[in-house]
Amino acid sequence: MREPHILLIATLLWLSTTLSAQNTHYETYIETYKEMAIEQMHRHGIPASITLAQGLLESGAGRSMLAVKANNHFGIKCGGTWNGPYMLKDDDERNEKFRVYNSPRESYEDHSLFLTTRGRYSFLFSLSRTDYKGWAHGLKQAGYATNPRYAYSLIDIIERYDLARFDHMKPGQSQQHRHTTTLSTPQGNTSQQWNIGRCNDNYYVIARSGDTYAAIAQAMGISERKLRKYNEVGRKHTLQAGDIVYLEKKRKKADRSMKGKYHIVQTGESLHRIAQLYGIRIKTLYQNNDLPDNYVPTAGQYLRIR
Repeated sequence: MREPHILLIATLLWLSTTLSAQNTHYETYIETYKEMAIEQMHRHGIPASITLAQGLLESGAGRSMLAVKANNHFGIKCGGTWNGPYMLKDDDERNEKFRVYNSPRESYEDHSLFLTTRGRYSFLFSLSRTDYKGWAHGLKQAGYATNPRYAYSLIDIIERYDLARFDHMKPGQSQQHRHTTTLSTPQGNTSQQWNIGRCNDNYYVIARSGDTYAAIAQAMGISERKLRKYNEVGRKHTLQAGDIVYLEKKRKKADRSMKGKYHIVQTGESLHRIAQLYGIRIKTLYQNNDLPDNYVPTAGQYLRIR
């Protein structure tokens, strides 16, 4: 028989490995679907943190049978209004009918419609978009799940993985991977006067009011002509506060995490602005979406990023 302390060590090692694996699955799911949750938030008013937490909990971080075989990430049953395909699965009763979707995106959209079109959830939309605790308890109160600790499970996931940060983001913002850093320049100055970020393995700065390409180029020790070329703008283009300015040539392809992902065009967005958000060249958007020359995107359009 093993010594008690050896059994304890073995148990702790197993628990540590299990929790580490769970964290990896959860983080992968969040990275994959965070942008989809943000898009749904801006279209339907449901906090992105709530959508992600429900997706994680209901689908086992995308590994449940319903998620894998039916693209059903939220455990939504057929009900009386569903005319689409379904699969049978034991739940509260045997052989219950669950909705089958063509893609996870359809599941995310249907989850939003499920909440926005049923009267028992209507009171939730009077809550603040940042009140994830109110939303969690409200979902349980409205009968979304029978688990008595459903609300606390959602809150625990949101707080453990800091999902509330997505409730303050706009579509596309989560892909910018911003972080604070200091970048030395040949003149001996630093770029602390700018917010430095990195997107798709390229460094960029965020323009402030009054900034020019010439001033940024001089501070970074590169020519203005090159800086404009990196950012695909002409000689007459002027900077606005908040513009992204790349300090090196953008990539032909977006980051691998963007494979199969789409950007929902917002009112007033140009192809140049969208390309800057993801650190890719404008030509890439044209090629990925088979767009005609001089195409002007329209609000609500889906553009494939990679």
